Amino acid sequence: MAPYSLLVTRLQKALGVRQYHVASVLCQRAKVAMSHFEPHEYIRYDLLEKNIDIVRKRLNRPLTLSEKIVYGHLDDPAKQEIERGKTYLRLRPDRVAMQDATAQMAMLQFISSGLPKVAVPSTIHCDHLIEAQLGGEKDLRRAKDINQEVYNFLATAGAKYGVGFWRPGSGIIHQIILENYAYPGVLLIGTDSHTPNGGGLGGICIGVGGADAVDVMAGIPWELKCPKVIGVKLTGSLSGWTSPKDVILKVAGILTVKGGTGAIVEYHGPGVDSISCTGMATICNMGAEIGATTSVFPYNHRMKKYLSKTGREEIAKLADEYKDHLVPDPGCHYDQLIEINLNELKPHINGPFTPDLAHPVADVGAVAEKEGWPLDIRVGLIGSCTNSSYEDMGRSAAVAKQALARGLKCKSQFTITPGSEQIRATIERDGYAQILREVGGIVLANACGPCIGQWDRKDIKKGEKNTIVTSYNRNFTGRNDANPETHAFVTSPEIVTALAIAGTLNFNPETDFLTGKDGKKFKLEAPDADELPRAEFDPGQDTYQHPPKDSSGQRVDVSPTSQRLQLLEPFDKWDGKDLEDLQILIKVKGKCTTDHISAAGPWLKFRGHLDNISNNLLIGAINIENGKANSVRNAVTQEFGPVPDTARYYKKHGIRWVVIGDENYGEGSSREHAALEPRHLGGRAIITKSFARIHETNLKKQGLLPLTFADPADYNKIHPVDKLTIQGLKDFAPGKPLKCIIKHPNGTQETILLNHTFNETQIEWFRAGSALNRMKELQQH
Repeated sequence: MAPYSLLVTRLQKALGVRQYHVASVLCQRAKVAMSHFEPHEYIRYDLLEKNIDIVRKRLNRPLTLSEKIVYGHLDDPAKQEIERGKTYLRLRPDRVAMQDATAQMAMLQFISSGLPKVAVPSTIHCDHLIEAQLGGEKDLRRAKDINQEVYNFLATAGAKYGVGFWRPGSGIIHQIILENYAYPGVLLIGTDSHTPNGGGLGGICIGVGGADAVDVMAGIPWELKCPKVIGVKLTGSLSGWTSPKDVILKVAGILTVKGGTGAIVEYHGPGVDSISCTGMATICNMGAEIGATTSVFPYNHRMKKYLSKTGREEIAKLADEYKDHLVPDPGCHYDQLIEINLNELKPHINGPFTPDLAHPVADVGAVAEKEGWPLDIRVGLIGSCTNSSYEDMGRSAAVAKQALARGLKCKSQFTITPGSEQIRATIERDGYAQILREVGGIVLANACGPCIGQWDRKDIKKGEKNTIVTSYNRNFTGRNDANPETHAFVTSPEIVTALAIAGTLNFNPETDFLTGKDGKKFKLEAPDADELPRAEFDPGQDTYQHPPKDSSGQRVDVSPTSQRLQLLEPFDKWDGKDLEDLQILIKVKGKCTTDHISAAGPWLKFRGHLDNISNNLLIGAINIENGKANSVRNAVTQEFGPVPDTARYYKKHGIRWVVIGDENYGEGSSREHAALEPRHLGGRAIITKSFARIHETNLKKQGLLPLTFADPADYNKIHPVDKLTIQGLKDFAPGKPLKCIIKHPNGTQETILLNHTFNETQIEWFRAGSALNRMKELQQH
């Protein structure tokens, strides 16, 4: 048998792996490190420039900024077929970032690959497993105790395989990336749907599932369908109560939760310069809510200022040299163009239950009264990866300070989540945190907390109708507190603060008055705060673990009896036959996000244990047969029971099954558990009207068939009691529809067509049983 190192070399050659650490130090006009933490990994603007020049000559047209960065990272720019919305691109991302909830499965898959080290700079960030309960320090101590096994696994796996590890308390992954790793022109992939936050610093940062991250960490060219480009031209300038958050809330109202699918949203125009770098990050971050592949802003003086303030002046100088490649070409073409005059934009608040239901703040009170939404605000929550910058905290403190001067405090409960240890330490030093405490706030740990459902909420009972307002990004049913009757609204931190002081949705700070302790009426003035601290940022505690140079003695232990972690077993290979007599596990009615398919909150503790977390499969989806969640008919016993139990029954008895879904199935988080769980429990196909991008890719990676109705009306032809046969898999080919035979209980049959977006590589994943299985096949050969 060949030595292991030789096997690895052969695998890398077979898969087209780049020798990253060699290539990264060649041909630099100026050697500038990607980050302080990786002094020998250099920014490759020279390679970006070379690839852009090749593609520009081939296409013979002006390029958008998105195209420059994406095509500038092509594996083979001279030969790659390029057609927006159609061809698949093979790309070479610069780095990978993983948050702790998704890193568990990503690292378990990387361990299964058999490779000794990651091929590109990669990091793990512990931000999802800290539950908001009592306050920052107490909650962090509790999380470290409860999650010790998981944190130890991630720390040791990072040390073993060359991955940087940010300990719990460091902050939210996207804020850490913005402060330390994002830069203009970077192509970064992250195992979290809000990875596009880095677009605020001029990077193409894309959310993916863990299997995609494994490809990149293994040095394999990463595949992405060539994105369309939606242009958003900004004119005028932000002022008063209008904030960067209002830009994306407005865009979400225009494009809806699926309007950006398959596209990069590229902001441009004279209005861009009125937005801070962290404000641009806010806008890009929440672009995930419109289904966009990512969002990006052009390099400008605001980014340069932020880079310098965060200790990366050398990167800013290098970006200045290559600035022509970090902005769009004049006359470039957008597939769709939206224009927003910032002078006319009013503060917005979106919700409830969906992030694209947009209302001007001035109107939401009247709408709430008409719709029967509770006007009384129980809790206001600021922070999250979307809005936890120094500027955000400063603007909220400016509002709070005015209320305190008149003797007022928040009528609603009020919580504050700093985005990072650096932000926490700096707002403590500069007095913002104290002002927010004095107005009634509780400062939580530097983590996702209630935004991801990590909230031990005590003020209401489950099923109690209530309203909360947040500066978060997502407000799906039960998202924040697991209560389906919580009406969650999304707005800017300063509007959240004003509404928490007023205690009601029926309050517009631009026009309405409050009554001070002295009985006099007053109106809040529009907040004004520094974009960045006047002094340097206070870095706070050191929370970073460098991977050691020599990790040969490092052990990564996973106990076979652990309830939190479980080594992966390969999925079964396709048997070469059509899928006959598939039982319908559930026909889903209406919206089905990844929260419905694989809930977060208390289930986050099982993200490293596939069998245990599979007990939440589709428990939030509504069954069209009875209008209930987590209640489906067992086709054998005819009894109704929980979805996971029914799936396990089918698996035990050798019954393969399928899910029928509605529009934009799998919108929301990048969590690949929503694809791993159905595969683990015996699912074979998911048939819907349409898919969200990340979830469709995740399903393909795990050997499932994500298929869409050629005629969306065919959704109505299938009933939960039917059986389905999918034909044409022996001749499975790109662009060729598959046939589906619907077998009704009365013996009649119907034939419909099912479309798919598989390319040749993805078909190989299906045949092998999963993308990881295919990688192992190549390694064996």
